[in-house]
Amino acid sequence: MFLDTYKKKWLLSRFEGAVKFDEPMSMHTSFRVGGPAKVFVKPNSFDDLLLLVSWIRENKIPYFIIGGGTNLLVKDKGIDAVLISLGDCLKKISMGERGKNRIIVNAGAGVKTHLLCSFAIKNSLKGMNFALGIPGTIGGGIVMNAGTAIGSIAHVLHEITILGQKGEKKTIPAKNIKFGYRGLTLLRKRSDSAIENFIILEASFSLTPGNSLKIKDEADIIIAQRKKKQPTDLPSAGCFFINPNIKTPAARLIDQAGLKGLKKGGAMISPKHANFIINVNNASAADILALSKNAQDRVENKFNIKLVPEVIIVGK
Repeated sequence: MFLDTYKKKWLLSRFEGAVKFDEPMSMHTSFRVGGPAKVFVKPNSFDDLLLLVSWIRENKIPYFIIGGGTNLLVKDKGIDAVLISLGDCLKKISMGERGKNRIIVNAGAGVKTHLLCSFAIKNSLKGMNFALGIPGTIGGGIVMNAGTAIGSIAHVLHEITILGQKGEKKTIPAKNIKFGYRGLTLLRKRSDSAIENFIILEASFSLTPGNSLKIKDEADIIIAQRKKKQPTDLPSAGCFFINPNIKTPAARLIDQAGLKGLKKGGAMISPKHANFIINVNNASAADILALSKNAQDRVENKFNIKLVPEVIIVGK
């Protein structure tokens, strides 16, 4: 049994109104698919988050942190874990240290990426426009080193604050983070117990003062181009596969394999952008997975390149 009656009662007594059992993940992912999470909790404060995580770890219960659910595919039979959403407890944005050519902006891990971009534009700060149109939250964006052709999180991150294995908070400067393409590794010292099973709580970004009209004009152009090139009007998880390298985009390989518009059940490889799998008609996770497997097989057979999912796939 995943949770006994006593543990369920404890969760209900402590997180009444913020905890749900057998919650359909189709309600919490941008794909709009996914079976039930055994437990879904949206803590209202940092203290609640700390209490919940401590209790989970003490009882050795599997858990999973989600942001906006925008880079996540939950399989149809669901996931036997406690899913923790940070959207209500870590959503503050504030101005930090100011220098002549640099201004630090702090954002909680649960802040929507588009809200941080809007905050930067409103305050005439350059550096965040690359993230316009990237869905999800700051925490998820950092874990995935979210980015576009014109920049990534790694280019503007100043430091992060994490919650460690023993409940301790630790601040890690960007220089101690090794960023890869759509991922990161924290560079640890022998004494850094906090790095094990860490949860990102907050991040600071180093931005530069700029001309508000120019920043806004640039933002309008970026958003318009994104809408023109990507299927932003249908449920998806953004780009499904990692680009094999800078010169070989996954979308080009899938397109050249003749897969644009290919359907499986309610899922389709977008005719507009071949690295998007879109939910066009009540797709299941199985439809999406079958379509992604088809794309992997066809591209590997044609180009001898194995596409690797960028989307995190969980569940049973």
